Amino acid sequence: MSDLDLLTRSLARNVKRWRTERGFTLDTLAARAGVSRGMLIQIEQARTNPSIGTVVKIGDALGVSVTTLLDYGRGPKVRIVPADQAVRLWHTEGGSFSQLLAGTEAPGPLEMWDWRLMPGESSDSDPHPTGTVELVHVTSGELTLTVDGVEHRVPAGASASFEANTPHTYGNQGDVPMEMIMTVSVPPVH
Repeated sequence: MSDLDLLTRSLARNVKRWRTERGFTLDTLAARAGVSRGMLIQIEQARTNPSIGTVVKIGDALGVSVTTLLDYGRGPKVRIVPADQAVRLWHTEGGSFSQLLAGTEAPGPLEMWDWRLMPGESSDSDPHPTGTVELVHVTSGELTLTVDGVEHRVPAGASASFEANTPHTYGNQGDVPMEMIMTVSVPPVH
């Protein structure tokens, strides 16, 4: 079975499990996540490989991390993620990418990401649920972080935190690759 097949089946199993655990119908989850009922059916039947944006919306609506939705199986309290098992969720031909390094529920979803943006590239993010906080640490280049329409420059070695319940964009307006580590903390669903 390919990695993509394994991820698709894990996503199907975990979306259905968490939807059922939360007591959500397909229609309820579709409305909370802003995705179609048909898309959720395809995901739960492992018939589609949705975009990372769709997976993030579903995770936010369920109050679980992307890591939890893609988890192959629940293991012991200490979970080591080997480098070759980190999940690259998007990439561009120019060499930009984001890679989910690790995640946990603490008490809501907590994720750690490795990002690279090549010169001139950017990635937009929809607003996350109220109470979501993101922390970024730039390891090389300079991040242009736009939060709610306001640009902030974050140079190598610097860190930033922000409430992520508004539209935000990660950009590289420089002439060298920008690399950063990002954590995302989403409040638990009540």
